[in-house]
Amino acid sequence: MKRLDVCGIGNGLVDVLLRITDQEFAALGFERATTRMAEAGEQSQLLEKFKNYDALIASGGSVANSVIAVAQLGGKAAYMGCLGDDKYGTHFESELQSLGVELANHLIANQQTGTVVALITPDGERTMRFDLGVASHLSLPYINEEVIRQSKWLFIEGYLFANSEKAHEALRHAVAIAKSADTKIAVTFSEAWIVSGFGEILREIVGHADLVFANESEACAFTGKSNAKEAFAALSATIPNVAITVGAEGSLISFAGKQHRIEAFPCTPVDLTGAGDMFAGAFLYGVTNGFSAAEAGKAGCFLSKQVITRVGPRLSSGTKDYWNECLGK
Repeated sequence: MKRLDVCGIGNGLVDVLLRITDQEFAALGFERATTRMAEAGEQSQLLEKFKNYDALIASGGSVANSVIAVAQLGGKAAYMGCLGDDKYGTHFESELQSLGVELANHLIANQQTGTVVALITPDGERTMRFDLGVASHLSLPYINEEVIRQSKWLFIEGYLFANSEKAHEALRHAVAIAKSADTKIAVTFSEAWIVSGFGEILREIVGHADLVFANESEACAFTGKSNAKEAFAALSATIPNVAITVGAEGSLISFAGKQHRIEAFPCTPVDLTGAGDMFAGAFLYGVTNGFSAAEAGKAGCFLSKQVITRVGPRLSSGTKDYWNECLGK
């Protein structure tokens, strides 16, 4: 009997979320709704520029948000990634502990934890600049084999494919351990630019995956198709299980040989950060805790609605209550 539902592996980052005006955003000269690695010194300058703003600070990274959702829903989750022993790493460690997520690695001495600055404009879009810090050091020594063996699912973050060859070696090893231990493997594509820029290693790992998560643009980039329906069909033909989120149109799911179209829950977005992360975490929780894929997908869409109608990458409370409200439990 495995003691963990999901072990996530990703770039451990601390999110700094800032709501700014269109005028303030324009002055930065950034392309709206993009995610980019910060130029040398840019991140510290950005943090300094907005240091007096009322920022929301939270431990994060895509898969970290997902495994936190698993824990909030009552599942057993662990997280694997490289964090420094600075104030941000300490914050990350203590926050995960308070949320009931097991941290599979010790903090790394004298290293800087990665950060993400998310600039949220009035239209609800977020423009992100990130500095990986020590997260980029992921390599074989940081793969906790025992935690993978004790997990029902290993959930791999797509952003890791943009890291070094040492990270790729670590992912190959993690996948090998998972397969040897009958731990299922899930992969999220993370961004369309991951698919286009790092497709070789992504496709290699996806070749071992039991489940992939993608949004419409990522799925189209991976398959070369022009819309979500065609991309879903192509993915479903080659990957055992697939979940594609299609924004306001909901999601398309192929799981255990059955296909489902899940309707979205209408809302007015405030901050789109974390919607896909919540969907993935909720879905993984559901399918490891006795719920059908259709139920897990429906609850995932409902919880994503709750996330995007407030500022922040996840819910601070009430996650299981929303789950029960959606499914009438």
